[in-house]
Amino acid sequence: MTLRQITFALLLSSMALVVTGCESAPGKPTTSSEIANPESVTDFTALYTANCAACHGDHGKNGAAISLANPVYLATASVADIQRITAAGVSGTMMPGFGKAAGGMLTDRQINILAQGMVSSWSNPGALSGQTPPSYASASHGDPARGNTAYSAYCSRCHGNEGQVASVGLSTGSAKAGPLVDPAYLALISDQGLRSIIIAGQPDQGMPDWRGHANGSQAHVLSDQEITDIVAWLASHRTETPGQPYRQQ
Repeated sequence: MTLRQITFALLLSSMALVVTGCESAPGKPTTSSEIANPESVTDFTALYTANCAACHGDHGKNGAAISLANPVYLATASVADIQRITAAGVSGTMMPGFGKAAGGMLTDRQINILAQGMVSSWSNPGALSGQTPPSYASASHGDPARGNTAYSAYCSRCHGNEGQVASVGLSTGSAKAGPLVDPAYLALISDQGLRSIIIAGQPDQGMPDWRGHANGSQAHVLSDQEITDIVAWLASHRTETPGQPYRQQ
């Protein structure tokens, strides 16, 4: 079963629980008026469970998409960034727009409740230890050649040479994580998504943030430009026909 099929099945399951009024459904609206009028739901947990948990995981962790309960991510992505992404989605990825203007069902107020709730529930003022993180969005153009060099020095230890590992969760040589240049993976994530993961890491999966990389035994903090270059190198591996063995002639 593909990631898209799994996500669709989970969404259908969540919808079925709300429609049938299953008493065990987490975050289920508790009154008939809320079920009849979804716009009246203003509880953060209920909104997150119904709209976000299928991809981002219960309580913002261990999902297929980026961990939202990551204090480093919340320290770099502003409330306005989270609101914009939630409302409009991310073009070309699996992230849909939940705002009414994008065809979704959430009001501006509900999207604000989600964004504010993530920050108030999951942020940690001490997560950065006084350090200034790279900017949320890149302010410069990346160089794929420099990105290849930076990747080889600071990322290949976990993701394998040239970003190619036989299978997610399995190791090839010294690699311990999944492949990053798989066209199918790159088709599901935006450049900004790649950048956010490099900066914030995935602590629930053992991936360090931008401060935790190393070249051999030497600790290294990735610079803003190095991150931009690595993203440019990864993006250069996107294909027009992801999931197909050969390019169409």
